[in-house]
Amino acid sequence: MTQETVISMAERSVTVIFLVAGPLLIVALVLGLAVAIFQATTQIQEQTLAFIPKIIGVLAAVVIFGAWMLGQLVSFTTEIYTNLHNFIG
Repeated sequence: MTQETVISMAERSVTVIFLVAGPLLIVALVLGLAVAIFQATTQIQEQTLAFIPKIIGVLAAVVIFGAWMLGQLVSFTTEIYTNLHNFIG
């Protein structure tokens, strides 16, 4: 296995990680910002208020993007397994 192959696999795996985790992180970020703005304007400083919308939003994002995320992971795993003979020898 050459150095270029290892770097290429690492680059592809980081790309897949960003693609899979991205939608969930963006939803959590947007909801967290919205709740923080709401708390700042109403001066409600309840700590648990920030968690409930994030949990519900991330759960909804998993339902919406879950099939696509699973497809990305399965595609990457299939790509690794089909090229396994190239990595060994």
